Amino acid sequence: MSATAPRRLGRANVLLLATAVTLTAVGLVMILSASSVEAYQRYGSSFMFFNRQVIGAAAGLVAMIVASSVDYRRIRKFVAPMLLVSVGLLVAVLIPGIGQTRGGSSRWLVAGPFTFQPSELVKLALVIYVAHLLDRKGSKIADFKEMAVPLLPVTALVCLLIIAQPDLGTMIVCAGIVFAMLFLAGARWKHIAALAAVGLLSVAALAFSEGYRRERVFSFLDPWADPLDTGYQNIQGQIALGSGGWLGVGLGESRQKWSYIPNAHTDFIFAIVGEELGLVGTMSILLLFLFLLYLGARIARKAPDKLGFLIGGGVTAWIGMQALINMSAVAGLVPITGVPLPLISFGGSSLVFTMTGIGILLSIARRARK
Repeated sequence: MSATAPRRLGRANVLLLATAVTLTAVGLVMILSASSVEAYQRYGSSFMFFNRQVIGAAAGLVAMIVASSVDYRRIRKFVAPMLLVSVGLLVAVLIPGIGQTRGGSSRWLVAGPFTFQPSELVKLALVIYVAHLLDRKGSKIADFKEMAVPLLPVTALVCLLIIAQPDLGTMIVCAGIVFAMLFLAGARWKHIAALAAVGLLSVAALAFSEGYRRERVFSFLDPWADPLDTGYQNIQGQIALGSGGWLGVGLGESRQKWSYIPNAHTDFIFAIVGEELGLVGTMSILLLFLFLLYLGARIARKAPDKLGFLIGGGVTAWIGMQALINMSAVAGLVPITGVPLPLISFGGSSLVFTMTGIGILLSIARRARK
């Protein structure tokens, strides 16, 4: 058997699959608990959000299995179409009458009972596109112009379309994916540092360019300055985490989900985990994510070629950054961005494409160097 021939599932594959499925199962349980009150109030059924997430989990599992069985190198053929479709869908959500607006943001496309968030597809498309591009350029990325074109214009276009929705949190994740992959590809430190400086200044400018973003920054610095308005969600999230203690108040026994904490089953589901399952529950989820990231990094390191290394590293960085941002926001360590917790927060689009990314990791692992 050659070093890159597909093999049966090895230990790393089984562990990665088990970790992803465990996190998804925990997410389903916590979504049922966290969303039951709001679902009953809005739809007359406590299972509304749970049932939709089960459908997303089933679709994600199928996507993960398919992605794991296909040679990841074949993805090269679909780089351009995937990126063009992703950008086209980002444009579509901004068109009145096509994109659906919720809470002042236009991020969704609707088809009957189903909603689709194109920015979740863009994350996966961006990983594959950047990996393909940097693999083709090879050592030429030491030259700034070779590194920058067409990578930076494409990244800037994607980020501009996402911020137009507006969705600063997802824009930060997408930019972070590109920076991480440039580092993995061996770009020069001075180039990465210069781009990082420009990126941080841009994020700071965007954070203060709109009133609601400024309020999020100020409420992060001092949530108690306006505890009933701008600081409300931050305070309620920390109350939920703190009231859980070591073992929590019990699964399904959350008090904060009774309309006290906004977005209890989406952006702030980690707070409900802390309240119901306590420090033991939150640390267990944190350890599961760390183990998933360890497995992803190990798979990337043992990839048979640079393309596999970059895709594996990109998917791992994407999941890691998103999980870190979400948990840090709930804990009050960074401003609230609205980024979901991968595999756990409610959201079918996020779940399906995250599981697809994990399926690609499994495909890389099947062809890993011995």
